Amino acid sequence: MQSLLKVSHVYGGYFGVPVLKDISFEIYPGEIVALIGLNGAGKSTLIRHLIGLMNPQQGEIRINGQSIHENVRDYRRTFTYIPEMPVLYEEFTLEEHLRFIGASYGLDDVQIESRMRILLKEFRMDGKEKFFPIHFSKGMKQKVMIMSAFLVEPSLYIVDEPFLGLDPLGIHSLLETITEVKQKGAAVFMSTHILSTAEKYCDRFMILHHGRLISMGSLEEIQAQTQLQNASLDEIYFSLTKG
Repeated sequence: MQSLLKVSHVYGGYFGVPVLKDISFEIYPGEIVALIGLNGAGKSTLIRHLIGLMNPQQGEIRINGQSIHENVRDYRRTFTYIPEMPVLYEEFTLEEHLRFIGASYGLDDVQIESRMRILLKEFRMDGKEKFFPIHFSKGMKQKVMIMSAFLVEPSLYIVDEPFLGLDPLGIHSLLETITEVKQKGAAVFMSTHILSTAEKYCDRFMILHHGRLISMGSLEEIQAQTQLQNASLDEIYFSLTKG
């Protein structure tokens, strides 16, 4: 199977100082991959490189075989991004946010309307279509970002700490929706500190430490790599990073 996201020997950072050091991995359609690591490990820096906010100092990133330098518009249309902190237009209502995002990705009005109604109901935001962000809690703002991402149905979802601010029902809806898009063949690349949830829902795990990818694979593969048979993801993570 051809990879959807391919990262090859990437070095990247700020002001010429590498934060990421020789990062290589591939993500395939129909899988959920968790990116885990301590604060300062380089997770957010890696995500900024993937979405095109930073350029690698060395190495290459391709989505669907294409780099951002070949065609910025096409590259960015292959994925959607859910940031850790919601970023909304204060002058747009909830409905206007969704319609704007849908149109930006080339959806027609019928597609936007049908998908929007499903997402509004799933995330319990129906009836709030005409509300502005000033009326929303942080969790509700996060739901707007989540619905915007899932509205366009890309081949790749890049998600940064998506559970912050969500209530238990919101977390459940997000996990259900992530599972559904995986079953349809999309890939989800998700940074999270909630290891128990990652272990339950994700197919593979990437452990980033001091800018280096120190382990990657399924739970069974990481157990074998670390010689920690029958260990949980928490136990493996603490064993690899506590020093």
